[in-house]
Amino acid sequence: MESSALLFNQLKAADPFFLLAGPNVIESEEHIFRMAKHIKTIASKVGLPLVFKSSFDKANRTSSKSFRGPGMVEGLKILEKVKLAYDIPIVTDVHETIQCEAVGRVADIIQIPAFLCRQVMVNSAEKIRLAGNPNVMVCERGTMFGYNDLIVDPRNFEWMREANSPVVADITHALQQPAGRKLDGGGVASGGLRELIPCIARTAVAVGVDGIFMEVHDDPLNAPVDGPTQWPLRHLEELLEELVAIAELAGTG
Repeated sequence: MESSALLFNQLKAADPFFLLAGPNVIESEEHIFRMAKHIKTIASKVGLPLVFKSSFDKANRTSSKSFRGPGMVEGLKILEKVKLAYDIPIVTDVHETIQCEAVGRVADIIQIPAFLCRQVMVNSAEKIRLAGNPNVMVCERGTMFGYNDLIVDPRNFEWMREANSPVVADITHALQQPAGRKLDGGGVASGGLRELIPCIARTAVAVGVDGIFMEVHDDPLNAPVDGPTQWPLRHLEELLEELVAIAELAGTG
């Protein structure tokens, strides 16, 4: 708990903002190590505190045919290796309460996924504090607009401050189009609007969020999960440099 509290305070003090970034799901140990190495190098160059992100199980899949990852036991082993090898904190998500203890032994931040947290953030944050954890961040991930689309309302970045927690903008999940893409052979998967990621990101840092959450992949077109909303690794440095400049110009950093 002490190390998590220290990280929480460091992220709260980040200037102009902190970064939670990584591939959507663990595809292999080799891929995770490669992504962690490149993302850490870029984040350090741009001057942003980094928490590396990846999921061990994509349990909230629209289709039963979707790739889910290696599972909790193997996935946590890989994340722990990355954490030690590159000396970076880790954020990953849980899907059931019984997973929290095991995940908490490896992850520095436990993420409650979008499907479980699209509700009033003031109440959500208070529930966690009442359970004994004061280190809470809240994340804007878009609001459902019909069946297959999400909308990001910039006013939410300000209203979410009522939760008295650092506010994070998820600039990739917020551009999902849930169940908006038909799969060959039947079924559906989430589509997305990758080209609008910079638009949402610019808006968020101009308003003044504390952190940016984004999924990054070295080959989004061939990513097994959420390819349409993962940002290309080759464009990451350029986008982060622009966001830092906007935050500094807006005086939000």
